[in-house]
Amino acid sequence: MILTIAAAVFVFGLLVLVHEFGHFITAKMTGMRVDEFAIGFGPKLISRKHGETVYSLRAVPLGGFNDIAGMDPDTNTAGERGFCEKPVLSRMIVILAGATMNFVLPIILFFTIYATLGMAKPAPDPIIGDVIAEMSAERAGLQAGDLILSVDGQAVATWTDFTDKLKRVSPGQDLRLEYKRGEQVNTVTVTPEYNDKEKRALVGVQSSIVYESKSGPEAFTLAVDHTKEITVAMIEAIANLFKDPQQTEHLAGPIGIVQMSGQVAERGFIPLLNFAALLSINLGIVNLLPVPVLDGGHFVNLFIEAVRGKPLGSKAVAYTQRVGIALLLMLMLFATKNDLVRVFMK
Repeated sequence: MILTIAAAVFVFGLLVLVHEFGHFITAKMTGMRVDEFAIGFGPKLISRKHGETVYSLRAVPLGGFNDIAGMDPDTNTAGERGFCEKPVLSRMIVILAGATMNFVLPIILFFTIYATLGMAKPAPDPIIGDVIAEMSAERAGLQAGDLILSVDGQAVATWTDFTDKLKRVSPGQDLRLEYKRGEQVNTVTVTPEYNDKEKRALVGVQSSIVYESKSGPEAFTLAVDHTKEITVAMIEAIANLFKDPQQTEHLAGPIGIVQMSGQVAERGFIPLLNFAALLSINLGIVNLLPVPVLDGGHFVNLFIEAVRGKPLGSKAVAYTQRVGIALLLMLMLFATKNDLVRVFMK
């Protein structure tokens, strides 16, 4: 439980810090007055004022905010330094900077991993690196670190040998696996299960990982490419939600993310950094959706202002924001329902 909470606070805190820093630094650079830079919501735990800005850490680590003067034209107390008084382009930059930083963070994290440890790839030896919960291998008692020796009496020399033999097996067909754990050799029976995503039968094991060292330029290129690939895949996944409503059962809310953070943290700090990178990309994409109250919605309003030469009326903005809040609440409730189903009915 302590590990889960610590992992969740680390992941949420890192993502929020980076996102809000994007808004903060661009607001400062464009001459806006920032009254408070806060990580978290609720009561202040720590608060320090430096210059004109209060920097605070708050009790609920599930978000954060920048109190930029003049976000509401009717309450602007900063004059020319108010958000509402700045050129449309400056305001667009500030609005987009948060999500932009959520795409920069994964590049930094992936680069750090590739430049220090190297790029992960499956180890050649037939050693189990991870056992997937509630699948045949786990039920048979296989564990990470077990060395596979044979499949139905046929010797296995590499992980590729092992997976090639599994590919030729029909779902439901029992397999006899001989493996070595420490100095002891054991035999178990596993039953492959068909996986719709992989389009083949699986027993529920993953290979161990080795790291291939990369130079600085190689690491940076790989980090950028990997971030691009994940971004495209996530955009496609979001688009599929509209094509196939049944896909919404995979949505996760805060409870699910907290649970996943703990599970990933058990595997080590590097997997947790990878998980944080994935969530950061997801946060960046979601924030750019053209939904009122999200950054994407604010950007749309600014774009309309740039085209028509004047901002939307306060009533129109208030109406769209109420619609946006309602949509987000509905999505949050649905995702939380999915989380509770996974936790209590798995």
